[in-house]
Amino acid sequence: MIVGLGVDVVDVARFERAVTRTPALKPRLFAPEELVRSDGQARGLHSLAARFAAKEAAIKALGAHAGMRWVDLVVVPSPEGDPELELRGTAATRAVAIGARRVHLSMSHDGGVATATVIAED
Repeated sequence: MIVGLGVDVVDVARFERAVTRTPALKPRLFAPEELVRSDGQARGLHSLAARFAAKEAAIKALGAHAGMRWVDLVVVPSPEGDPELELRGTAATRAVAIGARRVHLSMSHDGGVATATVIAED
C-alpha cells in the first residue's frame, strides 16, 4: 500500500544560480558520493538538480517538512545502475514512523527543468 507520494520540479538555471552564489550549499544538500559520478568526475548541474528534486519529493512523500537532513536522503545507483533513494538517519527514522518500508524514485531532466517523483510504500 502507498503511504506517501511526492513530486517536485526544479528550474535548473535557478538551481545553478543558488549553488554558484552560495558554494557551501552543495555539501549541505548532497552526500559526498552524490557530488561525483562513478568515474570520479564532478556531477553536472542537471543531474544535481534532479537529485535535489528527488530529495524535495521524498520529503513530501514522507510528510516531513521539518527536522530532516538533506544529506540523509541520498540518491545512489542500484545494482542495475538505476537511481534509488537511500534513507539514512532522520529520513530512515521518519520512514519507520509512517510505516514506509520501500521507496520508489523516478527522476528526469530536460529543457532546463529537472523533476522527480517518490512513492513511499509499506
